[in-house]
Amino acid sequence: MKPSTDPTDDMELSTPRYAYRASLVGAAQQYELTEAGLSWQIGGRSGLWPYGSIAKVRLSFRPVSMQSRRFRADLVDQAGHKLRILSTSWQTVALMAPQDQAYRAFIVELHRRMQAAGSRAELVGGLPPLKHTFGLVGVALVAAALLGLLARAVATGQWGGAVFLIGFACLFLWQVGGFIRRNRPRNYTFEMLPADLLP
Repeated sequence: MKPSTDPTDDMELSTPRYAYRASLVGAAQQYELTEAGLSWQIGGRSGLWPYGSIAKVRLSFRPVSMQSRRFRADLVDQAGHKLRILSTSWQTVALMAPQDQAYRAFIVELHRRMQAAGSRAELVGGLPPLKHTFGLVGVALVAAALLGLLARAVATGQWGGAVFLIGFACLFLWQVGGFIRRNRPRNYTFEMLPADLLP
């Protein structure tokens, strides 16, 4: 029988695994959920974080130019060390592949094991409040500028420019507005992970 190449098959094993490349030239990052804790290997570095030692988990939505649906989990242990897990992986110079199903399964199982270990980790979703506020201010400034340009275009009878501005405003609000909405700061619980911050 030919072995399966589906990355989600590892979730059926006793030690769930997840791996991705954060950049084309960087080493693959590999994570395992073992009985002892979260085991990780990044290039020549490796470590093991007991589930109870994970002090904070932040889930967020982080699209980039080559992948409009990219999610991120930032982990911090009690000593202040950080790990970052992305839902996409670089494959070639022109391809950043999504790994939605494998990423979601791994993150959900990580939370389940943390809860089983009695974790008191801080669980937060979205951007830090200050960054989110800056984002809101930026959206408001761009919206005000577009409204001013639209009013001028209408007043001078530049209907082609007005239509273009309306189209651009709709695209802007769909792209940037969606990013701001998904990444609103919030806390969540082990029982209810934020659905809009997971694939």
